[in-house]
Amino acid sequence: MKREFLLLPGAWSGAWLWESVVRRLGRRGFPARAITLRGLSDGRADVSDVGLETHVNDVLALLRAEDLRGVVLVGHSYSGLVAGLVADRARDRVAHTVFVEAFLPHHGRSMLHAFPERQRRQELQLIDANQGRWPAPDHTVVGDGQDLTGAQARWLAERLVGHPGRTVAEPVTLRRPLAQQRASYVVCSRDHIGGRIAADVAAMRAAPTWDFHTLDAGHWPMISAPGPLTDLLVRIAGRDA
Repeated sequence: MKREFLLLPGAWSGAWLWESVVRRLGRRGFPARAITLRGLSDGRADVSDVGLETHVNDVLALLRAEDLRGVVLVGHSYSGLVAGLVADRARDRVAHTVFVEAFLPHHGRSMLHAFPERQRRQELQLIDANQGRWPAPDHTVVGDGQDLTGAQARWLAERLVGHPGRTVAEPVTLRRPLAQQRASYVVCSRDHIGGRIAADVAAMRAAPTWDFHTLDAGHWPMISAPGPLTDLLVRIAGRDA
């Protein structure tokens, strides 16, 4: 029996981001779905009560409500935190975690702690000035060096909404070391100058249950390279099974 995929979109985006990959996985015989995390279906809604734990608990509730087991949980960008925390708390339901150009959860630290301190303060100020939402970038920032055509960058930017700010500002609570998870990390090479990746990501290369893969793509491979990304996800799921 083939693994089921559950795909989580990154900051500012929704399930629509993964539509092309979901279709391709389905044609390969893999059950797959993407979900829109709370606060990201409508950029005008009040998100004052939406924190990181809200997103984690919503995904856990879905796994339990549908009694899903053996799931391959895929997180992109911000949703690496969500995927890692769900896998931490539902080891009986998540068989493998895939981090696609994703932030990793670290106990006691928020996603914004991955940024230099000055930038972190600036982002927190932006959130405060935008009714608790982290503003989405425009098409010039979205597409800069990310292997997107101009049309793709505009299409993407037009659909992005302000992200619930508490989710990127609140500290993570991990129950077990991240290195103990069964996980894969997908490095998108065009998103890195000189091939350098964050030190916390590179450190996971030493974890025996982790493996690393590289795609010749930018930060949004589900848009710029959905075929190669799907092929890679299928290989990961097949090897894990």
